Amino acid sequence: MALLQDLATRLAVPGLPEWTGLLALLVLLLVGLAYLLMPFSVFGLKGRLDSLEAQLDDIQNEIRSLALRLPDGPRRAAAQDWVDLPAHTARPVEEAPRRATPPVPPPAAWPEDSRGGRSEPRLDWPRR
Repeated sequence: MALLQDLATRLAVPGLPEWTGLLALLVLLLVGLAYLLMPFSVFGLKGRLDSLEAQLDDIQNEIRSLALRLPDGPRRAAAQDWVDLPAHTARPVEEAPRRATPPVPPPAAWPEDSRGGRSEPRLDWPRR
């Protein structure tokens, strides 16, 4: 008991009761213990990982069962049902040579004025 009181006086926060230091230490220890014990279950990832693992097991079992059945029937059926496509007689499409840069667009064309002159305002207007 004397050891506990000595610890309480050492941890006491000035201006507060003596037990506040022990309470702060206890809270910090609980938080540390929670961080050590919570790897995935606190965030809800453990359940999701378990369901993904179960799905992977199902998929692997299905692949195994398909692999066991594969040599029996599908190869013979595929060989009997094969149909040759007609030969393609069209000429191959000639491709344009590839460019390293995009083509340069033509320069901008300005609309022609009906008067044929410049469209800037004149400095000597209006004439009186």
